[in-house]
Amino acid sequence: MSNLSGKVVVITGPSSGIGQAVARRLSAEGCRLMLAARRADRLRGLAEELGQDAAYAATDIADRRSVDAMVDAALARFGRIDALINSAGIMPSSPLSEGRVEDWERTIDVNFKGVLYAINAVLPHMLARGSGQIVNLSSVVALKVGALGGVYAATKAAVRTLSEALRLEAAGKVQVTVITPGAVLTDLAESIPDAERRSLLKQAIAASSLDPVAVADAVAFVLGQPADVAINELVVRPTSAPN
Repeated sequence: MSNLSGKVVVITGPSSGIGQAVARRLSAEGCRLMLAARRADRLRGLAEELGQDAAYAATDIADRRSVDAMVDAALARFGRIDALINSAGIMPSSPLSEGRVEDWERTIDVNFKGVLYAINAVLPHMLARGSGQIVNLSSVVALKVGALGGVYAATKAAVRTLSEALRLEAAGKVQVTVITPGAVLTDLAESIPDAERRSLLKQAIAASSLDPVAVADAVAFVLGQPADVAINELVVRPTSAPN
């Protein structure tokens, strides 16, 4: 039996991409899951696929009340939360000179404030129990920023910084990890507003990228550690990554 079996895990962003791969992997390991994303139809289909130990709640991660309600539903269904996986994210990247302020605000709301809201919702429960795991998904652009994705990169760098602060604050009670993937074959590039830039990035990702399953494997590895071991930071790139 897997040492993950029976763990209750909240996953944000499982309607596609990395979050969906994580949900499938953890379900296979025997975890009980609360799936949280906006697209209820996709969540319903995934929950039905995974079986009776998967629940879902249509959730706008950028809305604190929506996140709080989802966590309350998870506690009502399962009685506890052992782990939180913050994988929800968007990437409507563009040059700062284009002034796409609404895109900037939405990126910050989802990629950073959404992480804060989810942590805020589960942390009191974990601290009271004296145990828990929080895994935040960052990106290699937090380590090496590109010219046209400044706001997206800034949110991912903020997630990395936040994870370190949380690690220090919750030491001895909550295991905190930031996973930093390189390019991953998902539909994240679809949110880029300029068609030409979107096409170029999709071509680059297709040429050198990770399968989302590789990131899901990393998440499972982190969650499988004993209570006295924390994998605080993990960078996962395709072997062919140019930088």
